[in-house]
Amino acid sequence: MARRINKKSREHQPADNTGTAREAAVSLLARRDYASGELRAKLEQRGYDGSTAAAVIAELTEERALNDARYAENYVSYHAGRGHGPLRITADLKALGVPGEVIETALATGPDWRVLAREVRARKFGAQEPPDWPEKARQARFLQYRGFSSDHIRSALGADFDLD
Repeated sequence: MARRINKKSREHQPADNTGTAREAAVSLLARRDYASGELRAKLEQRGYDGSTAAAVIAELTEERALNDARYAENYVSYHAGRGHGPLRITADLKALGVPGEVIETALATGPDWRVLAREVRARKFGAQEPPDWPEKARQARFLQYRGFSSDHIRSALGADFDLD
């Protein structure tokens, strides 16, 4: 008969053992993919010291069970599909501990950001270009919140209005 382990007692036990840290990491990776920084934080949260977590992360990276480039590409693909722009995605990935070079590569393989900004604007506000400056500003703020750069926003909002 298998013995059940109480989740709370397992999470807060002090552990310096690389074997148990590896088991915890593999258990987490079985549920979903993680960035290396995110997985390290999860292991430290469960009571493993930093050096043990770093050793497990290095081991899993070497075995290709953990791959920041793969994680970043999947993250970019998923969040671009949800209408998020490159600035927001970059900030999210940096917060998860993904290196800058990996983020840049993943964004480069992502969608055409100008086209995506136009699609997101049209989905929210309709196909018509904004009729006046206040509406244009409102739509620009929306796209900015979604994480698009000013170039992408200008492209999505159409040609500038005549000032006369």
